[in-house]
Amino acid sequence: MGILMEIFKPVSSWGVEDVRRFLESRAPEEYYLIDVRQPGEYEKGHLPGARLIPMNQLAEKSAELDRNKPVIAY
Repeated sequence: MGILMEIFKPVSSWGVEDVRRFLESRAPEEYYLIDVRQPGEYEKGHLPGARLIPMNQLAEKSAELDRNKPVIAY
């Protein structure tokens, strides 16, 4: 769980408009947009550029993320 706390730092909740402003103000390579749902849900539809990492794989896959980039998970 330690690595998750390094990457997923607690922040206040953002609404849709907050996330939209963040995504529009940065290039896609400057952040991670992570979809934590299951593959079937992801395949039915996801935000453009979102990377699928199901919740049950976060601990394992988080080592693949650059800790210096912001992460938005939904």
